[in-house]
Parts: sequence; C-alpha cells; structure tokens
Amino acid sequence: MAVPILLLLLLAASAVAADEDAFIGVNIGTDLSDMPHPTQVVALLKAQQIRHVRLYNADRAMLLALANSGIQVMVSVPNEQLLGIGQSNSTAANWVSHNVVAHYPATNITTISVGSEVLTAIPNAATVLVNALKFIHSALVASNLDRQIKVSTPLSSSIILDSFPPSQAFFNRTWNPVLVPMFNFLQSTGSFFMLNIYPYYEYMQSNGVIPLDYALFKPLPSNKEAVDANTLLHYSNVFDAMVDAAYFAMAFLNFTNIPVMVTESGWPSKGDSNEPDATVENANAYNSNLIRHVLNKTGTPKHPGMAVSTYIYELYNEDMKLGPVSEKNWGLFDANGSPIYILHLTGSGMVLANDTSNQTYCAAREGADSKMLQAALDWACGPGKVDCSPLLQGKPCYEPDNVLAHATYAFDTYYHQMGKDSRSCDFNGVAAITTTDPSHGSCIFPGSVGKNGSLVNITAPSMNSTSSDSSGHSIYSSGLTRVLIIVGVLIWSAPFS
Repeated sequence: MAVPILLLLLLAASAVAADEDAFIGVNIGTDLSDMPHPTQVVALLKAQQIRHVRLYNADRAMLLALANSGIQVMVSVPNEQLLGIGQSNSTAANWVSHNVVAHYPATNITTISVGSEVLTAIPNAATVLVNALKFIHSALVASNLDRQIKVSTPLSSSIILDSFPPSQAFFNRTWNPVLVPMFNFLQSTGSFFMLNIYPYYEYMQSNGVIPLDYALFKPLPSNKEAVDANTLLHYSNVFDAMVDAAYFAMAFLNFTNIPVMVTESGWPSKGDSNEPDATVENANAYNSNLIRHVLNKTGTPKHPGMAVSTYIYELYNEDMKLGPVSEKNWGLFDANGSPIYILHLTGSGMVLANDTSNQTYCAAREGADSKMLQAALDWACGPGKVDCSPLLQGKPCYEPDNVLAHATYAFDTYYHQMGKDSRSCDFNGVAAITTTDPSHGSCIFPGSVGKNGSLVNITAPSMNSTSSDSSGHSIYSSGLTRVLIIVGVLIWSAPFS
C-alpha cells in the first residue's frame, strides 16, 4: 500500500561555480486555494533543511518570515512588472528599494530573477528584458549590494534548437539580438544563465524516442547511453544533455565562461489519462535521482565536477493551476505540509530523515540542575512552541512524572522541529545529542524507529491551527502539532518558529 511520506532536503550552500558546491533549492508557487501562512512555509523549509528557495515575486510577508532563517532567497520581478522596470531606471530603483534593500541582510537575498521565461511567455517584452536586467543591477550598485546579489532571468529550454546531440545545439536565432547582450551582461556581472529544464516534457513530446529510464536518471548499460558523435561524450540522462546543450549553444555565440543554473526542474506525481507517466513513483525517482546527481557534484559530460545548482519545481501542489491535471501536481507537499512521497535520498550526503540508520535525539543530561531543567522545559513548551500535551496526566508521556523525563521529551521534539540542528540541542548546557532512542512504552519520541520500523511523524500546522497562551504549568501548551505513526516512514515539519 502506498503511504504518503516525508522528505528531508539537505542542501549545500554556495554560488554556482566550478570550484564551489552545487546546491538544491525549491521553488515556492502560491497558486493554492489554501496557501499556508508564510510562517508555516518557513517552518516547513527549516524542518526539511531546505536552504535555498526561489519566490515568484517579492512578497513582503514571506520575506519577513524568511528573515534570520539562514535560508538563501531568490526574489523575482513578476512578468507583469517587467515592462515598467525595463522602461524606467527609477522604477527599477524603486522596486529594489522596496523589495530588496528593505529586507536585506536580515533576509538573505542572494539573487534577483527578472521575469520568467520572458522570450516564450511574453515575447512582446523581450526588447526591454536586457534593460530591465541592467536597471535592476544598477540599483544594486547604487545600494552597494551588487557583489552580494546576482541578477539574471530564467529562460525556457525550448529556445535551444537541435538539443541533441548537445554539440550541435544552438539558440533560436530570432532571439540572438536579445541573447547576445544578455550574455554580455551575465558575463560582465559574474552571474549565471538561468534555464528551466523539464525532461518530463522532452520525454512526453519524443513519441517514444526518449526512453523513460533515460528521462528519470535511472542507470543505463553503456550501450544504451546516448552518444554525441561529434564529441564522443556519453549521456546517461536527459538532464545532463540539456544542460550541455545550453553550454554548447552559448559557445556557438562565443560565451564560454557563464555557468548554468537550473531554476526549474521536476516531475508531476499525477496526470490525466493521456499522461500515464505522471505518477508518484516516477516523480519520486526523478527528484530523488536529480537531488543526488546535483549534490554529488557529478557535473555533466562536458563539464564534469562543475556545479549545476538546481531548484526543484516545486514545494507545494498548486491546485488552482489551469491546464491538465499534471499542472496541479508538481509539488513535494500538499497545502497541509504533508509530503506527497518520500524522497529516496539515502547516500546523497549528511543525515536524511528517511535514512533510519544513525538516528539522533536530544536528551536532558543526567545530573543536570533540576531548576535549570525546569526553566528549559518551560521555555520549550512556551516560547519554543513545542506541543507538550503528551506530557499531561493520562497522556502517553506523562510517566515517569519527573522533570528529567519531561524535559527530554520537550528537548527532543524541539530538536526535530529545528531540523536536528545541533545548536538546537543545548538548552544552556542541560541537554545533549544522543543516538539512544529515549522512547518508552507508548511514549514514542520524534524520530524514533519504533516497532516494525515505524517513525514518528510531525506535520506542520494548517492555516486553521490556533494558538493560545498556556494556562497553569507551561507544559500545557496548545496543540500546534499532531503526532502520527506511519509504518516505515517519517514525516515532520516544525510548528511556528
């Protein structure tokens, strides 16, 4: 039986460059009928260890919620604002002032994407695209932020013609009057070429020419790999071939030192009857393999070892999207923060929530001062927003009724809410990380591998969640989270931070 499950995206931070680490980010679309509150979104990001996000706008509430989170943010100039910004330096300066300068550095804005797929989505605005890039960059220079924040524009891979073999790829020459000055701008400012790459559509439109396994990064025998006859480079997946096609197409225009950043890539988990390969299994396979491929610094056949940082499309299923069923089902989570599927990320580096080996917990130190333990317990169940209702009399974790046991439950819950960040398990020295599962009897702790491989699941609060001040002892905190045991899996995200 298919079980809805979790993900923990562990992501390396850094800019896109050959000598730096690649990262995985996530796009955050908002076309949901019940869009979570920004604080809930950020809680989910923290719990999933997502360190890079791309917004399709510069929403003030979201930018405020992201402040001091450590998450690196790409903000966007929406397409509907592009014409105004591309025609007026002062409009661009005003946009940067209100949407970037007002939030930086508390909100770690690292990139501005100007428009989205402008050449194919709103071709009438193409003539002002490069001006818009330059005006936004000039505003950053005026604010002394041009070294910290890069500017670029995401384009559709459909502007690359004859993409296989990659060595023969070239851009649609119609757009060369825009692309050449755009690449000059990207090169002179040390920015990157943003490209949206969707092997799903390449596969769907190939009429059976592209094998499904080739689109999904599944291992292929060497005799099944695609070979570029001009370079003799072997391609084991569509993604690498499309990235290299971009590099060759840029080289055709004499640009050879602009790194590619993939601003959108993913696979839908559900589709119409004529989209039989939009399935949970295929979405899981594609995104899991893509994440591992990027974080392993594999690079591409043309540029082995070079970072190809990539943003997964997307965080949430967007049920208000128009078009086929697949359009509504690219997300990793639903609106309640429940994962659509668990990513198979074991082996992609660091600790992963679906890797049930080497689980860690946060426990109160034996012999710690009882007053300090009580103070830390009070904080965790109050300002720390831990749901301590399982510690109430008659509830599973009430016994043993002592401060050490109760503090351990609260500390461990907080530790997992914070994505198992080691800094969240200290509590002024009265707590420590342990590999010993503190669960006992029917009291199952977050992250606990229980019977039959069960793992505790903490999900993010829904928009309808309510919070009230604790009455009486602080362990009687309001229920902002709920605990659910699901066989064989773990899902969690933190309540409000």
